[in-house]
Amino acid sequence: MTTRAFVIRDVTDPWRMRELEHVQQAAWGYPELEVLPATMLRISAATGGIVLAAYPADQEGAPAAGFAYGFPAWVNGELWHHSHLLAVHPDWRGSGMAVALKHAQRERALAQGLKRMTWTFDPLVTRNARLNLGKLGAKATEYRPDWYAMGTDSATAFPADRLLIEWDLTRPGIEKPAPAPAGVELLKANAEGRPEKQGAELNGETLLVEVPLQETHGPEKLAWRLALRDALSTALAHGYVVTDLAREPNRAYYVLTRP
Repeated sequence: MTTRAFVIRDVTDPWRMRELEHVQQAAWGYPELEVLPATMLRISAATGGIVLAAYPADQEGAPAAGFAYGFPAWVNGELWHHSHLLAVHPDWRGSGMAVALKHAQRERALAQGLKRMTWTFDPLVTRNARLNLGKLGAKATEYRPDWYAMGTDSATAFPADRLLIEWDLTRPGIEKPAPAPAGVELLKANAEGRPEKQGAELNGETLLVEVPLQETHGPEKLAWRLALRDALSTALAHGYVVTDLAREPNRAYYVLTRP
């Protein structure tokens, strides 16, 4: 975890946008074909998109250490801001940079007259869940199975499922500690650490859906992907929303409530 200071600036120079390609690769390990190119950032920034980058405050001219990118979205007569990318270099994780970038993005979107922001994240990544739900106060409202085609073969690629986040820009949440789990368990790890459906009824009570704290691999990862897909998509279809990530020492749970 770093305690170094950083500054956030709008990026308009096309050459500085090239740095943001490298941030994507450092943050996610993307191959070149998966990286959003600087040319796309350039044209988007000139046509209503928001491109922000965070730089080390103590190094004049240093390359970007993180960035956020989004664009105006228009569907069925409704206009809002969709945040497509938020990337922080691994050396800067834990610095508060991700939260600061999201709030700077919020300020720019509000200045454009927009009051809502959406984005997606992988429900298996609890670090992002904590940011979105516990630190920003947003909520997840939809489950999108196979949202992206990540890989070269649809038959063998790991399913790129995503949760859709909704953030009311007029009422930003206040960062709060992760709560202790309290509710009816819908999905939980068994003694072998594999997901096991608990059979809770969707009757309006607060639900808990366990998610692994540590990264899983192979068949275990796929089992968790499919179990989370079933549990979360079913609950969301019944009017629940994901409002927080609860924690106990070695476990994490999505908290779902029905407004």
